[in-house]
Amino acid sequence: MKKFVIKPKVYFNEGSMEFLKEISGSCAFIVSDSVMEKLGYLQKTINYLDETGIKSAVFAEVRPDPDVKVIAEGMKKYLEIHADTIVALGGGSVIDAAKAILYSLWQFKKAAGEEFTKPLFIAIPSTSGTGSEVTNFSVITAEGQKVCIVDEWMSPDIAILDSTCIQHVPQLVVADTGIDALVHAIEAYVSTEATDCTDALAEKAVQLIFENLGILYNDAANSGARERIQNASCIAGMAFTNANLGINHSLAHALGATFHISHGRANALLLSAVIEYNANLNSNANRYVSEKYARLAAVLGLPARTYREGTINFLQAIKDLKKSLGIPKGIRELGIDKSKFEEEMANMAQMAFYDRCTPTNPRQPSREELTGIYQKSF
Repeated sequence: MKKFVIKPKVYFNEGSMEFLKEISGSCAFIVSDSVMEKLGYLQKTINYLDETGIKSAVFAEVRPDPDVKVIAEGMKKYLEIHADTIVALGGGSVIDAAKAILYSLWQFKKAAGEEFTKPLFIAIPSTSGTGSEVTNFSVITAEGQKVCIVDEWMSPDIAILDSTCIQHVPQLVVADTGIDALVHAIEAYVSTEATDCTDALAEKAVQLIFENLGILYNDAANSGARERIQNASCIAGMAFTNANLGINHSLAHALGATFHISHGRANALLLSAVIEYNANLNSNANRYVSEKYARLAAVLGLPARTYREGTINFLQAIKDLKKSLGIPKGIRELGIDKSKFEEEMANMAQMAFYDRCTPTNPRQPSREELTGIYQKSF
């Protein structure tokens, strides 16, 4: 038996942050970062809440790849005010941190035999890639490793996709987060937990990304492309929170943690090799998977008369897209020493093997096969 759940209410398009003026409460705990503070969006959020009579307490200490120390600091700050609303304003790291703060508080109180009432949770993303505003996933760094927490309890109640919040995103981040969203859609599509519902979302997300990511990369002022990429990220998030992901993310979690590579870029560098591994075109064992890749090729209007033709054309389309976004062909182009990389491969493969995303990959890998994907991606 499978299920499909969409929890958050989603408010979207330019100016949708004004919805904050419609909520009720007494105190809001705002989780954010220095970037949103400098750009003025943090103050804008405070002003909207102030108009409704809601006072705000701010925790803007979140950094990329938040670790357990940041989560502990956020918990301490929250416990000082007991807010009835929490607003996560920022990229995936900020929203993941807010989720982890809430989840850790819940677990802490439960272990102490105390009740914890979850506050109204509002997520406002400032990048278009993670889809974290609609998922039950949170990725936190602990002891140098990325740990994936998965629990429906910590999903946001409301997601606000205001495209003005992503208009200042640097070109490099547009590329990395856009490919991250694409990987979410592709992995959800071939996941062992995929359904007709998640397939429909994944197909639409792939289509929107291919049609609009290059436009946004070259013209950040294009509001239409900006909104569609933001929507695609959210739609892909809806798909993978129900279908889960696969080894592209497992491998990227370990690679990013080991060599401090942004999550989206790590996903991009591994994507082609992962698709080739999953499709396994030299064998009929995974024909179902290659047929699904071919279906995505057909969605993009590419020749897909056979599953092999479709998969090959889909792979080429991905390579062309990455090239147009200035993404390196391989990990070596990031300046990582080959011998150092080879030293770490076994450990990274071990981390990826036990990652929460691996069980739903359509082809179950061995540690040696995961090492081979790293080698091919280097």
